[in-house]
Amino acid sequence: MLEQTVDIPTRDGATTTFIVHPERDAPHPVILFFTDAPAIREELRDMARRIATAGYYVMLPNLYYRRGVLELADLPPLPEAEARARMFDLMGSLSIPLVMDDADSLMVFADRDPAASPGPIATLGYCMSGQYAIAYAARNARVAAAASIYGVSLVTDAPESPHIAAQKTRAEVYFACAETDIYAPREMVEALEAALKGKADAEVEWYPGVHHGFAFPQRAAYDKPAAERHWERLFALWRRKLG
Repeated sequence: MLEQTVDIPTRDGATTTFIVHPERDAPHPVILFFTDAPAIREELRDMARRIATAGYYVMLPNLYYRRGVLELADLPPLPEAEARARMFDLMGSLSIPLVMDDADSLMVFADRDPAASPGPIATLGYCMSGQYAIAYAARNARVAAAASIYGVSLVTDAPESPHIAAQKTRAEVYFACAETDIYAPREMVEALEAALKGKADAEVEWYPGVHHGFAFPQRAAYDKPAAERHWERLFALWRRKLG
């Protein structure tokens, strides 16, 4: 595997991005992997590496670069409640339009890299970034597959809300939803299901008996069977849509 960490120019500065892909048989289909609220960390780099071993060019950008933050672990330690408030403040500094601009910049970089395929791409987001994965599918016709894993804000009044964006894209969309999730309660997921009922190539799947965060190995909510199921769904989706 080949790895690099590069500063990719954007409209608002530069986003430090972890990129990993196979050493051989380039070019590889691009997967934009948007971080959850706790930001880039080794746990996510390992997940990117797992994806790359299957033949993909994975980009994991720092979404908090506008605030001068890369890894939360590098910030001054705070009591738990204050650290959590700081994380939510960082999360609140983002918006779908800002992240869409960043994604465009990522694709400019990828299109100049011979290791990245110029063909269809996929987007992947966890927690706060599920909405970004779906929104970019509506923005960029090259997105052939978009996945939101225990995404938040699934149904909102915003014009870019995932339940609206998913209807606008030709990409195949997949939503993995935890049975217990205070950030995406059952009534929100049911509203999403209703909104997507008539759309082909859209799936909302419940993961019973698990909580928000079940796919992250270092979280207390980690559930290995559910996590492996989500990997099975993702790799099957990418095989279908990216080849």
